[in-house]
Amino acid sequence: MKENNTTKLPFFGITKLIPHLKPYRVMIPVMVLFGLLGTATDIIIPMFQKYAINNFIKNETVSGIVAFVLAYLFVILVQAAANLISCYLACKIELGVGRDLKQKSFEHLQTLSFSYFNRNNTGYVHARVMSDTDRIGTLVSWGLMDGVWNLSYVIGVIFTMLFMNWKLGLLILAIIPFAVLLSWVFQKKLVTMHRQIREENSKITSNFSEGISGADTIKTLTVEDKIGGEFRYQTGVMRRVSVKSAHFNSLFSATLSLCSYTALALVLWRGGLITIDGLMLIGTLSVFIQYALGIMGPVQWFVSSITMLIGAQVNIERFTTLMETQSDVTDTPEVIKRYGDTFSPKRENWEELHGHIEFRDVSFKYPDGEELVLDHFYLDVPKGTNVAIVGETGAGKSTLVNLVCRFFEPTEGSVFIDGRDVKERSQLWLHSNIGYVLQTPHLFSGTIRDNLKFGNPGATDEEIMAALKTVSADKIIERLDAGLDSEAGEGGGNMSTGEKQLLSFARAILADPKILILDEATSSVDTETEKLIQDAIKTVIAGRTSFIIAHRLSTIVDSDVILAVKAGKIIESGTHRELMKKNGYYAMLYKRQFENEVFEKLNI
Repeated sequence: MKENNTTKLPFFGITKLIPHLKPYRVMIPVMVLFGLLGTATDIIIPMFQKYAINNFIKNETVSGIVAFVLAYLFVILVQAAANLISCYLACKIELGVGRDLKQKSFEHLQTLSFSYFNRNNTGYVHARVMSDTDRIGTLVSWGLMDGVWNLSYVIGVIFTMLFMNWKLGLLILAIIPFAVLLSWVFQKKLVTMHRQIREENSKITSNFSEGISGADTIKTLTVEDKIGGEFRYQTGVMRRVSVKSAHFNSLFSATLSLCSYTALALVLWRGGLITIDGLMLIGTLSVFIQYALGIMGPVQWFVSSITMLIGAQVNIERFTTLMETQSDVTDTPEVIKRYGDTFSPKRENWEELHGHIEFRDVSFKYPDGEELVLDHFYLDVPKGTNVAIVGETGAGKSTLVNLVCRFFEPTEGSVFIDGRDVKERSQLWLHSNIGYVLQTPHLFSGTIRDNLKFGNPGATDEEIMAALKTVSADKIIERLDAGLDSEAGEGGGNMSTGEKQLLSFARAILADPKILILDEATSSVDTETEKLIQDAIKTVIAGRTSFIIAHRLSTIVDSDVILAVKAGKIIESGTHRELMKKNGYYAMLYKRQFENEVFEKLNI
C-alpha cells in the first residue's frame, strides 16, 4: 500500500479526526479559552509600561503607584495561571490523544486479516501506530495552542496599534508582507533540507541496524573496513546537510530579525517625530516599540504552520486510512450480537467445537492474486481425523490451513465446522479452539511461564510442566537457572530456534485445542528431539482433528488423509498406501526424499 503524497488544502482531512477527539470535547475548548486569556494579558502588559511612563516618570510622581502595582501583579498572576492551565491541558491532550490513537489503531490492527499484513510491511504499520499518532497528538494540542496564541496576538496587536495611532500602525503593518514573502521563500528551502536530513538519517539508521544484526556475517566476511567506510560516508553526508541547514536557518533568523528591527526603526523615526510634535506621548511610543518587535514571530509561525499542516495532513490521512481499512474477514452484526467480538466476547453463548470440518465447493484465490488456488474443492474431515499436507517449498501448503482457521474467506463456496458454515460463528470462537504451531515460532517478551500461559491463562505450574514434558521441552526448563521464570527475551531472543519451537508446541498443547495445526513444527529441532516430538504428536492428536504440514514425509505415513500440493493447488489426496499405488506426484516426492536420506546415512 502506497501513501498519497498529493498536496491538498492544509485543513483537508482534519475533520476526520473529530470522532476520535470526543473524549476531549470539553478539555480542548477550555485550553483554547485559557490560551486566549493568556494572549490578552500579553497584549495588555505593555499598557502598564505606557501608563508608568506617561503618569509616573513623566510627571515625576508616585501618586497611585500602589493601585498600579496591585493591578499589574493581578494581571501577571492571571497570565501565569492562564499559561499554567493552558500548558497543562495541552500536555494532557497531547499525551491522551497520542495514547488513545495508538490504542485504537493497535486494536484495529488486531481485527484485520492476514492479507493486510501481507501487503504492508512491519515498518509501515509501525509508523502508523507510533509516529503518526504522536504527530497528531502534538497537532491538536500544542499546534492548536500556538495557533490560538499567534492568531489572537496578531489580531489584538493590530487593533490596538490602529486604535492608538492608525498612521503609525499602518506603517508597521506595511513591513508584514515583506516578512511573509521572505519567510515563505526560506521555509520552502528549509523544508527541502529537512526532508533530505530525514532521508539521510533513515539511511544511517538502516546501516547501523544492519551493522548490528549482521555482525556475524560482517566478521566472517572480514568486511569491517568496507562497512565502517560506508557508515563514515553516510554520517559525513548527514553532517554536511545538517550544517548547511543550520547555516540557512541562521540566515533566516537574521533576515527575520532585520524585518523586526526595520519595523522598530520606522517606529522610532516616525513615532519620534510624532512624539516631538506632541501628537503622541512617549509611553504610547514604547508600546509601539514592543509590538513592532513582537509581531514578527507570529508572522513567521503562520508561514511555517502551512508546511506543518501539510505534513500533518499526511499523518492524519495515513491514520484515518488505517482506521477505515476493513478486514477481508469479518463477522456479521448478527454473529457479533450473539457471540461478541474480539474484545468483548460472549463466551457463555459459545457452543462446544467438536472438529468435523467440510470444504463444500470451495474456490479460493488470494486477494492480491489472479489464479485460483482451490477450484471447486471438496473435502470431508471427520472429527479426530489427521490430515497431512505435503509439497515442495513454496507450493502453497498453508492455503488449506488458512481457510480452516478463517484467516482468509473462500472466494466461492463455504467451509463448515460441525455442520454449520464457519461464518455463522465468531472468529474468536474458532481461534480459541485452534492450536497452531508455526514453522517460525514466536515468543513474546517476558518469562517462559508468561509465554506458555498465552495458551491457557489459568494453567497451573503442574499443567505447564506436563505440557512441556509431552514435547520433551521440560529439559529446557531444567537447564535454566530461573526455570519457568527465565526471560524469553524479545522475540524469544534468549532461546534457540529449536527451543522456541518446542515451547510453542507446549503452548499450543496447553490450550487443549479441538483442532491442532502443526506447520512443519519439527523443522528446527535435531533428529533425536524430532523423534520424541513425533511420538508426542501421536498422543496429542488422538481425538483431535489435526492438520500437519510436513517436510519429512516419513513422519506422516500413518495420516488418515494426505493432500499433495503443487503450484498452489491440491493435485492428489488419499492415504499413504493409496498415493504410493498411484505412483504420481506424492510417490515421486516420497521416493526422492527417501533416496536422499539413504545417501546422507551412507555419507554419499
